Amino acid sequence: MNVLLLGSGGREHALAWKLAQSPLLERLYAAPGNPGIAEHAEIVDIAVNDHRAVIDFCLRHSIGFVVIGPEAPLVAGLADNLRTMGLAVFGPNKVPAQLEGSKGFTKDLCARERIPTAGYVRCESRDGALASLEDFGLPVVIKADGLAAGKGVTVAFTHEEAEGAVHAIFAEPGASVVIEEFLEGEEASLFVLTDGETLVSFGSAQDHKRVGDGDTGPNTGGMGAYSPAPVLTPALEARAIDEIVRPTIAALARMGAPYSGVLYAGLMLTPTGPKLIEYNARFGDPECQVLMMRYTGDLLQLMLAVAKGELAGQPAPTFAARTALTVVMAANGYPGTPETGGAIAGIERAEATGAKVFHAGTRMDGDTLVAAGGRVLSVTALGETAKAAQAAAYAAVDAIDFPTGFSRRDIGWREVARQP
Repeated sequence: MNVLLLGSGGREHALAWKLAQSPLLERLYAAPGNPGIAEHAEIVDIAVNDHRAVIDFCLRHSIGFVVIGPEAPLVAGLADNLRTMGLAVFGPNKVPAQLEGSKGFTKDLCARERIPTAGYVRCESRDGALASLEDFGLPVVIKADGLAAGKGVTVAFTHEEAEGAVHAIFAEPGASVVIEEFLEGEEASLFVLTDGETLVSFGSAQDHKRVGDGDTGPNTGGMGAYSPAPVLTPALEARAIDEIVRPTIAALARMGAPYSGVLYAGLMLTPTGPKLIEYNARFGDPECQVLMMRYTGDLLQLMLAVAKGELAGQPAPTFAARTALTVVMAANGYPGTPETGGAIAGIERAEATGAKVFHAGTRMDGDTLVAAGGRVLSVTALGETAKAAQAAAYAAVDAIDFPTGFSRRDIGWREVARQP
């Protein structure tokens, strides 16, 4: 089978690496791809937002299956257009993708279905949002109601911070905002595959959103992650599926908008049980990297079962018992304006330690690999414990020569601290 993978980040490199291992695969194409993905796929020059060009490529190259990695094309309805042309797709259609595309859509669905989540208010104007802040204590969470690449969230600890976040959001035309109560607890990410009826768990992870050690500094798209997240115990995972994920999928099916693909539930584990922070309509980045390191099955076969509505007939996904941990190496300046063009060397040396280095924001400048974005590499390793995986990942990080880059040095710190 010929497969087209859409996307260019570390998530897509991890997916390409795993898809390339499937005996069902004949040829893998990727657009727009990156130098790491090029090790597993033929790179094609197609703009992901050009739906007609994507469809034309699929028809000309006998593509049997399309895997959509990032969220923006899902929210823009690319999966709908591909399915209209009779193509099998991994990823939800436009309406169910609003679980990520609109925080207000998700919060309203949660309210209707009595899904546990933070109290909230939606505001369409700056003045309305500023007035609504008076109804919340501190800290308070301010979210731009739309796609923000994981960075459209401010946890404000002062009134000045909260008002500043509101002003920043409404500086953009057509903006709206969701204001939420602050939830106390530890965060964890739960991944579920569903074909709209059947759902199966696809592992857990814990992301590290803040740019600096000790969870300091601004939010980013993610500076590292590990899987599994033992804090999400089997009992808590079962509660999250029964009280949060399953009602969501059932509600979308009743709306005539069944969800097909991977659904990523960001959870806060509060004293009263798991509550939904947000949904993502795709694999997380960098959570995908640690999930793919641990997944032992045939990813293409499983994704096809999701796309064809045949998930009920599949065996449960299997994962290595070991912990996977990934460290993001970012360009100096991230999450502000990153310093691009910096040379990168030593990836082969890093992988000789047993780690896997997934490319995110990279490009080739002649024969030299250089930084081409904010998050540049995801250095991923396995270990018998979180502590061992952390040590292995940082040994590989230290083997890479990237003088214009940086990384956090404490990824996995919560779980490492819990271990003897």
